[in-house]
Amino acid sequence: MTSVPHPTRPLGATGPRVFPLGLGCMGMSALYGEADRAESIATIQAALDAGVTLLDTGDFYGMGHNELLINEALRTAGPTAREKALVSVKFGALRTVEGGFTGYDGRPAAVKNFAAYSLQRLGTDHIDVYRIARVDPDVPIEETVGAIAELVEAGHVRHIGLSEVGAQTIRRAASVAPIADLQIEYSLISRGIEEEILPTVRELGIGVTAYGVLSRGLISGHFTRDRELGPGDFRGMSPRFQGDNLRRNLDLVEQLRKVAESKGVSVAQTAIAWVLSRGEDIVPLIGARTRTRLAEALGALDVELSADDLAAVEQAVPAGAAAGARYPEAQMAHLDSER
Repeated sequence: MTSVPHPTRPLGATGPRVFPLGLGCMGMSALYGEADRAESIATIQAALDAGVTLLDTGDFYGMGHNELLINEALRTAGPTAREKALVSVKFGALRTVEGGFTGYDGRPAAVKNFAAYSLQRLGTDHIDVYRIARVDPDVPIEETVGAIAELVEAGHVRHIGLSEVGAQTIRRAASVAPIADLQIEYSLISRGIEEEILPTVRELGIGVTAYGVLSRGLISGHFTRDRELGPGDFRGMSPRFQGDNLRRNLDLVEQLRKVAESKGVSVAQTAIAWVLSRGEDIVPLIGARTRTRLAEALGALDVELSADDLAAVEQAVPAGAAAGARYPEAQMAHLDSER
């Protein structure tokens, strides 16, 4: 997979410029069932060869497995791979031996502890973008961001990010230190940021890295009603993949398929192209686990959606049409962005 020049996009007013799509690596280690390690590494390297610069991970993805995987992919890709790659890391999630989640820790001492372990697993001397995955309700966001700012001053972190936070929290965080980007779910069927959060980050010069652009495969065009999910697959507990919700959501996908077929592209490419069309300050993260899915996603960069196309997409999948919440109730409670 060779590199094709595409205009870069900024991670906010203070962050770096990156390839217009980033690679979300979570699924290579956790939450979507078994993954092929060799294929995962090959997919990361193929993404870099294609020009992708932003690799997104979390220290809790597979309890460090994902960071080690990225380390191996970069180390075996050649001497300049780490220089080309921008690694974005989420931290703060507390896990059990069995894999459960027990909360988040945003205390300054914990922030620096998490960073030390990530640097070791990644085999690097700096993290390009560092962010707490969910706000710790017991620690003011100012203290958490302030600790990351100290890591920036020490040279261990290059840029500060946020994840799944609401407009008020964004303003508080930005009052402490420059924020490069907000990572948050954004797709045709997850448009909650448009009312208040997106205008806020744009006012403050903060970019958006949008995850879930295919809604965990739900609107990729590849998911079917009779698909059996393996053990450990998060989607088995996701409201949008349950019963009548799944049926209604896949009906939306079939309407989107008609638009995609009229343009001679895939459903996934249409959904990604829609997110790309929402602004140059938005960088979609694609969760491809194989080179085949990566190639399909990269094809979205060549999809041009006219005003009529965008209207057709909106008619096929109107705002607010999705059935079911984007996370189970217990996880929704951790989302500052939903308050």
